[in-house]
Amino acid sequence: MVVPAGGAGVRLDRFLAGVAEVGTRSQAKRLIDAGRVRVDGVARKSAHLLGVGARLEVELPEPEPLAAEPEPLPLAVLYEDADLLAVDKPPGMVVHPAPGARRGTVVNALAHRLGTLAGVGRPDRPGIVHRLDRDTSGVLLVARTAPALEALARQFRTRTVQKVYLAVVRGHLGPVSGTIDRAVGRHPRERKRMSVHSRRGRAALTRWTALERFPGATLMRLEPETGRTHQLRVHLAAVGHPIVGDRVYGPRHAGRTAGGLAFPRQALHAAEIRFDHPSSGARMVVRAPLPPDLEQLLAGLRQAGSSTAKSSRSA
Repeated sequence: MVVPAGGAGVRLDRFLAGVAEVGTRSQAKRLIDAGRVRVDGVARKSAHLLGVGARLEVELPEPEPLAAEPEPLPLAVLYEDADLLAVDKPPGMVVHPAPGARRGTVVNALAHRLGTLAGVGRPDRPGIVHRLDRDTSGVLLVARTAPALEALARQFRTRTVQKVYLAVVRGHLGPVSGTIDRAVGRHPRERKRMSVHSRRGRAALTRWTALERFPGATLMRLEPETGRTHQLRVHLAAVGHPIVGDRVYGPRHAGRTAGGLAFPRQALHAAEIRFDHPSSGARMVVRAPLPPDLEQLLAGLRQAGSSTAKSSRSA
């Protein structure tokens, strides 16, 4: 491949991480360290800065077999064509196989529906463009071809993909709308958690709008400008309004309740995604309806609000 103008001055490993067949910076480093990457015929180090027009040769290893076994799992498809799928991920379903979750994932279901996606990204997560947490529901994009994966991944990197989430949070934020601008990184002590107090936090911005208020809770529209791990959950917890049911970032002494209602997961739903189609360039909008458990939670909160209002009038 030839380095375009946009790749001038970019580190070799960072540039390769943006190539669909490589996929990640760690994989790029492995290829470079193994001598499988040459720049203008010369093997270079990961930190080598590229120039416009440089010719890159990458010797990829033989494709590994699909890591996920096909499973006939139900999968709600919101949109499908030759380039991509948009699926409605249910809560409780992991996106791709990982230690402790080798079966029952979105990738297992895709392997059954589509057959092999060898060569479309990493073997253990073929076609996966982005991820949602296990207990977050909603729209998830899946690429069916390597060019589609590269085009969609580029949009995520350049932040032209627009995502809208709905969440039920504890308490009431003062104004109707606002932004949370706090860097997010690894928690300084608990390495499995993210935090706004990290010593190496990365810039993170979330726009929010309060849609509906209930006794002790609020339905919110969230629009992340960045895509940091657990960003929405961390940001809302940082301003004192964690997502209802969040066992990691919510108040541990309060259990998993809000307004007297128990909820078994974080009340977070990926409701909408906007992106440019990888082939036509047309702007696409895909929406996922609220799942039944969130509908029930909202119905209970509305009923509680109605009862509170009646009691106040009676008094």
